[in-house]
Amino acid sequence: MELRVANILQTPQYYVRVEWSKKMPKRKHIKGVGTKEQRMYEHIKQSAQKQGRYGKRAEEVAARTVLKYHKKKHHKKGE
Repeated sequence: MELRVANILQTPQYYVRVEWSKKMPKRKHIKGVGTKEQRMYEHIKQSAQKQGRYGKRAEEVAARTVLKYHKKKHHKKGE
């Protein structure tokens, strides 16, 4: 999560308005899947890279895993 200070109001109490924003993936990594599967892809890929599993194939394995999940749940394209 990212913390942003939006505005400091010039009143006797000096209020600070704080906004929380959750960063979403900037681009779609896998076409035809929803945001949940996009987050799942990122999590699997980062976990595999952190553990040193699959070497250079971490992205491919993450994509195949997400597509397998997507197909198993009978989701339509873009859901």
